[in-house]
Amino acid sequence: MLSDDDRELLRLAAIACGELRGEWVGNDAYFDGVLSRWSPLTDDGDALRLAVKVGMEFAADDEATHCAFAYARVRGAGDSHIFEPVVDDPCKAVRRAIVRAAAEIGRQHD
Repeated sequence: MLSDDDRELLRLAAIACGELRGEWVGNDAYFDGVLSRWSPLTDDGDALRLAVKVGMEFAADDEATHCAFAYARVRGAGDSHIFEPVVDDPCKAVRRAIVRAAAEIGRQHD
């Protein structure tokens, strides 16, 4: 079950990529309509498609530099990077950074 904060992140991210067309339905991990079964916080493919749609660059933990964060940044949005700590799963950290960065865009259009 999603937290209210994660639900809001997903709503704003959906606004950012122009895909929000429905309301939350029974299973609060999914949107009704076009985004049925859309969950970029847990699905690598959904997160990648979101990043591409909003023109985002992102990176994960780099063993060479021992970086402990994932980051995402929307191109053309200045130097605003979203950093997410890598705790146990770099893919999870990248997905969350992507959704948080997209949510910042969605917040501007909400």
